[in-house]
Amino acid sequence: MQAVILAAGEGTRMRPLTESFPKPMLPVADRPLCAHTADAAVAAGVDELVFVVGYEAETVREYFGDSYGGVTVSYARQDEQLGTAHAVECARDHLDGEFAVLNGDDLYDPASLESLLAGGPAVGAYRVDDPATYGVFRTAGESVTGIVEKPDDPPSDLINVGAYVFPAAARDWLDVPTSERGEREITDVLARVIDQYEVRIERIDRWLGAGRPWELLEANEWKLGELERDLAGEVSDDADLRGPVVVEEGATVEPGVVVEGPALIRSGATVGPSAYVRGATLLCEDVHVGGAVEVKNSVVMAGTHVPHHSYVGDSVLGRDVNFGAGTKVANLRHDDRPVRLTVKGERVSTGRRKFGVVAGDGAKTGINTSLDAGVTLSPGATTKPGESVTRDR
Repeated sequence: MQAVILAAGEGTRMRPLTESFPKPMLPVADRPLCAHTADAAVAAGVDELVFVVGYEAETVREYFGDSYGGVTVSYARQDEQLGTAHAVECARDHLDGEFAVLNGDDLYDPASLESLLAGGPAVGAYRVDDPATYGVFRTAGESVTGIVEKPDDPPSDLINVGAYVFPAAARDWLDVPTSERGEREITDVLARVIDQYEVRIERIDRWLGAGRPWELLEANEWKLGELERDLAGEVSDDADLRGPVVVEEGATVEPGVVVEGPALIRSGATVGPSAYVRGATLLCEDVHVGGAVEVKNSVVMAGTHVPHHSYVGDSVLGRDVNFGAGTKVANLRHDDRPVRLTVKGERVSTGRRKFGVVAGDGAKTGINTSLDAGVTLSPGATTKPGESVTRDR
């Protein structure tokens, strides 16, 4: 079976992290987001991965190459984002026989995905308490009879998670009409499959759609939680590493450092002296966390420096960010309500009581900057020394 992985979108809800970088390639533990899906598909026995690429496509191509995990990798180009059915149609010339379709920016429980890909038309379904804001499946026993988008009266508590197995005939059913929201929807293809085939429900035990910055944080909390302790890098005898901590070869942990796992310190990163890293924290390649810095439950991307006497909590820092000495991130509102963040121009709830800031690539803060909870720094944004930043910059 071939697996089509959708990885062409611009990821506008993940901005500023995707200003010049594809969302499916954002880091989740030790690999890009979409590599977790690719690995699960390979483990399930697919014999070819077909990536549909578009925005910043070369980043995807450079990582996966022509072969990944022992299976062939192909690429299809989607230059215009006209919907999920259109994305799969762009890959049609690569398809031969039964095929799976998976979202490149979602995480799926690997065991459930293996069951989904066992063969025959099927959909991945995930149970939620309040399905009204999702696509919801109508069911009869263990089969799907239909899907309803954002229903006022949901027919079940099983939502669509964008994981499908289609029969070979569906290759010729991808040219569906444009929907009311202006896209060609893969669910319209699914409706035709349901009309002509029995479509099995496969319940996904764990799923996460990582479309917004706090969901990238949640994705890392999930995957870092699966770490097993491995100290291959250079770790000082005077460092205190507790629990599931991974220090990759080429990383350095200096004297006086305390790391409470789960935490992953990638090759080329340096921590300390006397730094404190805790919670589910990812320090990517060539990150520098310096003296008396505390980083808690955060994602710090490649090349970023937090060098002196700073605090970063529940935050996502892009590539090549530099926090000036004494920069402090607030991660809790005084009224104890969920922190809000700007997504596509609107302030929306993260649903998280604790959330700090999102900093785009190349952002820089002056010394003793204070960043309020829910602030976004655009790529290349700067702050003045001693500034208190309460609005997006």
